[in-house]
Amino acid sequence: MRDIYLLAAGLLTGVMIPVSTVPQLSAIHAKDNAVVWNPNEDVHAHGIQKIGSSFEVSFPEASYGGLENLAEASIKPKVQQVVTRRPTSGRQLYHQRLVELKASQPTTNLDENDSLQSLLISGNKSQLTYEDWKSLLTVEAKAMSRRQGSHSLGILVGDSLSLWFPPEKLPLGRLWLNQGISGDTSGGILKRLSAFSKTKPDIIYIMAGINDLRKGTADEVILSNYRRIVHSLRKIHPEAKIFIQSILPTRLSNIPNHRIRNINYQLALIAQDEGADYLNLYQWFTDFQGNLRKELTTDGLHLSKEGYDVWQSALQQVESQQNLSNTVMNR
Repeated sequence: MRDIYLLAAGLLTGVMIPVSTVPQLSAIHAKDNAVVWNPNEDVHAHGIQKIGSSFEVSFPEASYGGLENLAEASIKPKVQQVVTRRPTSGRQLYHQRLVELKASQPTTNLDENDSLQSLLISGNKSQLTYEDWKSLLTVEAKAMSRRQGSHSLGILVGDSLSLWFPPEKLPLGRLWLNQGISGDTSGGILKRLSAFSKTKPDIIYIMAGINDLRKGTADEVILSNYRRIVHSLRKIHPEAKIFIQSILPTRLSNIPNHRIRNINYQLALIAQDEGADYLNLYQWFTDFQGNLRKELTTDGLHLSKEGYDVWQSALQQVESQQNLSNTVMNR
């Protein structure tokens, strides 16, 4: 039986798409200019097809790349970036980001240098804590607010899935700030939104909830936290485009995927109510049995390189269609 997955009025159903192909997104306009984005196979290459008040756009496959947190080729970093081996543990990732943060800091900024020294001390511990990561993300956000200038900024907010998003796979055209923490919940994210309150993002992508489900949190609590997250972000960053990304499927028997689908349906409603956008990633990742596709995961929950390639394709198409929409509106 096909799941009732999105809003009833005019919303499109998604289709299962092989990993070797680049899926296409459809934009369905909702309340207060909010949009629900869905994969859709019925697109026209290099064109726009009007469907009522919605539109579909397809694009040729884009090339990706860029520097760490510097996703626009025209932005010249003051410190030359050194290609390093990809970290394989949270501790390695923490230290890599510390090195990059230290390289970007002006020596005259005593407050941030003091914060860096504290982070370096924390980094020497054998086991990093949730608070250690919160401190790192706070200092990174402060550094970003200082150097952002007039450049466009995107923020990823979430748990380990966001944390491990390869920076070189993020869409070009803007700076990026990663505010993901491994193991974080919707409640934890709600409490740390102030960390990047001084930044001026153009777009914010939220993904949370899987750790809530692992810990037995009730659906009502997850949904309430999400609504408060979006409401808070809307208040702090009124000019930003806010995307709720659907919770991804898993291959874990203790987290039923039908429960995830039900929560995602409610998240789409919350996005509509709060004037945010909803990005339906779920069916980009599911197999014909409704589970997370084997080739897209390392352990049934976390994503493989191929999994991040799929996510990258989704974000790239959203960003491309956002740019096209802005161009059309400004004519």
